[in-house]
Amino acid sequence: MTSPTTSPRSPELLLPAGSLAKMRAAYDFGADAVYAGQPRYSLRARNNEFRLEQIAQGIGEAHARGKKFFVTSNLLPHNDKVRTYLRDIEPVIALKPDALIMADPGLIMMVREQMERGWPEVPIHLSVQANTVNWASVKFWQKVGVARIILSRELSLDEVEAIRNECPDIELEVFVHGALCIAYSGRCLLSGYFNRRDPNQGTCTNACRWDYKTQNASDQNDVGEVQPIKMADDFNFAQAQQEDESAFAACGGSPRHPLADKVYLLEESQRPGQLMPVMEDEHGTYIMNSKDLRAIEHVGRLARIGVDSLKIEGRTKSLYYVARTAQIYRRAIDDAVAGREFNPELLLELESLANRGYTAGFLERRPTQDYQNYISGHSEMHRSQFVAEVVATHPDGWAELLTMNRFSVGDTLEIIHPSGNRQIVLETLQDAEGRPITVSPGNPHRVRMPLSGPCDGALVARMM
Repeated sequence: MTSPTTSPRSPELLLPAGSLAKMRAAYDFGADAVYAGQPRYSLRARNNEFRLEQIAQGIGEAHARGKKFFVTSNLLPHNDKVRTYLRDIEPVIALKPDALIMADPGLIMMVREQMERGWPEVPIHLSVQANTVNWASVKFWQKVGVARIILSRELSLDEVEAIRNECPDIELEVFVHGALCIAYSGRCLLSGYFNRRDPNQGTCTNACRWDYKTQNASDQNDVGEVQPIKMADDFNFAQAQQEDESAFAACGGSPRHPLADKVYLLEESQRPGQLMPVMEDEHGTYIMNSKDLRAIEHVGRLARIGVDSLKIEGRTKSLYYVARTAQIYRRAIDDAVAGREFNPELLLELESLANRGYTAGFLERRPTQDYQNYISGHSEMHRSQFVAEVVATHPDGWAELLTMNRFSVGDTLEIIHPSGNRQIVLETLQDAEGRPITVSPGNPHRVRMPLSGPCDGALVARMM
């Protein structure tokens, strides 16, 4: 690897694969590589079809396309999983994936020892779960044989550049899109505390995004417990933030609102009566929702810094999410490498995906409200909605669609295809038997519509 220069390099575009279908969509729409993992040893135990057979098929298809397939094995194991790990990972390594993504130093040591004894040599990429935030840590992991470092999400662009300058001869990877955790690079205990589903073992229930109500509280009693004070109405954080915006501290050190130092109690909607104390500091109320990461406007600088891989989060997200993020970030990378100015239309296109509001996270310093989503915990779609997938085409010019959401004759639809996207106004529609209809109901139904041009495997979105 050469030292970084101001000329943009073409970083790898790395997409999540929660299934073989999503893997194929990622490749079709521009990904260079995907990552997937066994449920028992990755941080996605649910919504994950990748057992050994699927991993083998995925690696075979990836290599046939000239693409890469990384196996995620990044849990922080307790003793029972350490005991079975080498037995279960050996057949995976025999398939020769392009890398193992790992976090636990003990497991990395065990795998490296086995490779020295004759296992196939597979590069190890250090997971973001290892929380690498400085160049000295990068050099340490490089000395023990790690080939790539997935840097912590808590770094700024300047810090990423400093690490690259100090460590020019190791691969670096940076997250650029997807959900953010209210924890240090995902090392969270909320789900394990609330319902004994440990996020660090792959069973996160997204407790940071549950529907909480806020209750006022008194001082602690003589045994250290915070006592609730009944409020006439739920505390409206959005309203309070708007009213007192000038008084709350952001990152610049303005005066703190006096109520910011009080203790409040949270009550989750599905657990009435279970009141949990929480405090707010100048950076926000951490148990609440983070906005989603979106760093597409920084792709050019990351390329100039010399980052080797740009990573998108979301192994539990939809096929539509995978296809759209791959397509949009592919365009951003190609524009950056060609020396073209950033296209702000890409920001609007990402609004077509369900999101909790977007932030650039820690890549650049923003006021508090840019990090924290005080308004809603559910995903919202703003510009378009995924409504159908083309599952068959016929010589008569009609295509068969599997519907996901409702759409109607007269709607403007976007046909999303690896060869390019286009918009049409839907003029006619049929049910599966060829009878005219005006409205396609939601999931799951089959309908027919006239569609010309490339459309095999296309996705269809309704413009809103």
